[in-house]
Amino acid sequence: MTEHLVSVIVPCRNECAAIEAFCASALAQQLPPDWGMELLIADGMSDDGTRDALAVWAARDARLQVIDNPGRIVSCGLNAALAVARGEVIARLDVHTEFASDYLAACLAALARTGADNVGGPWVAQGQGAMGCAIAAAFQCRWVAGGARSRDRDYEGPVDTVYLGCWPRPVFERFGAFDETLVRNQDDEHNLRLRLDGARLWQSARIHSVYQPRARLLQLFRQQMQYGYWRPFVMHKHGQPGSARQMVPALFVLALVAALLALPWRGWPLAALLIVYGIYLAGASYAAARQAGNWKLLARLPAVIAAYHAGYGLGTWQGICDLLRGRRGGQRFTRLTR
Repeated sequence: MTEHLVSVIVPCRNECAAIEAFCASALAQQLPPDWGMELLIADGMSDDGTRDALAVWAARDARLQVIDNPGRIVSCGLNAALAVARGEVIARLDVHTEFASDYLAACLAALARTGADNVGGPWVAQGQGAMGCAIAAAFQCRWVAGGARSRDRDYEGPVDTVYLGCWPRPVFERFGAFDETLVRNQDDEHNLRLRLDGARLWQSARIHSVYQPRARLLQLFRQQMQYGYWRPFVMHKHGQPGSARQMVPALFVLALVAALLALPWRGWPLAALLIVYGIYLAGASYAAARQAGNWKLLARLPAVIAAYHAGYGLGTWQGICDLLRGRRGGQRFTRLTR
């Protein structure tokens, strides 16, 4: 007999290509005998057939409930699902992530084992196609990600943020829900809020999932610009970044602009910067290809890594400028939903 309930919250919008596989995976989760689940999908007013597909799944399985998300962004969707969640544990899933059949069970076990306020597994990327594989390889490499523990498949221990997350319900009663003024980085901001108030975040290597990153270079660049753009708003709210590594791309872009401005008088700063960054790109590309076990990625990795850094750095400076002017991103910073 089910005695406990985990509420799974999922934001989505226009995910017709991915929603079928996601629903099948989520509803196939193998929970401990005394646990049940409800799957709450907050749809951001999809107009591509996603809503019809969800209606079919909801009619087939009473555990799935579709919730309107008129705000259309991730933070609004998460909060809309939270508002109707009945579970004593809240877990977030993502439509573009493939989950092990024991994912939720492993989350519940980690909460019980560690007593943490938020638990999650490593953030593991698996791309499709040649460019998608290169993007995933760079994503997973510590020399690109700044040594983020979230990309370490084997790490078990305290962290400053976790991928997706699984929380005891009282965490939201104590720390509040997600910040709906943030189009991006609402999860990092929530985790930062928890840490600043003494909460414990835990990454468990026993929690397994695989994330599907962007498949094209321009898509990656635009995504990183969005993440970078919303970083200053998080910093302004809390007076600090989530971690120092998040400011490195912005510092690189600043150095590049300064070197370009100095070009009419002195050419050596730009030359030195490009040489140093070129050496770094070669080394990081080698490390990423070696870690991925695919040397064919070497030709694409320098451009991919540069897109990660330039996109995030440029976005950060745009965010700083808009923050100083009392503005927030327009449509170009809200179109992507994942």
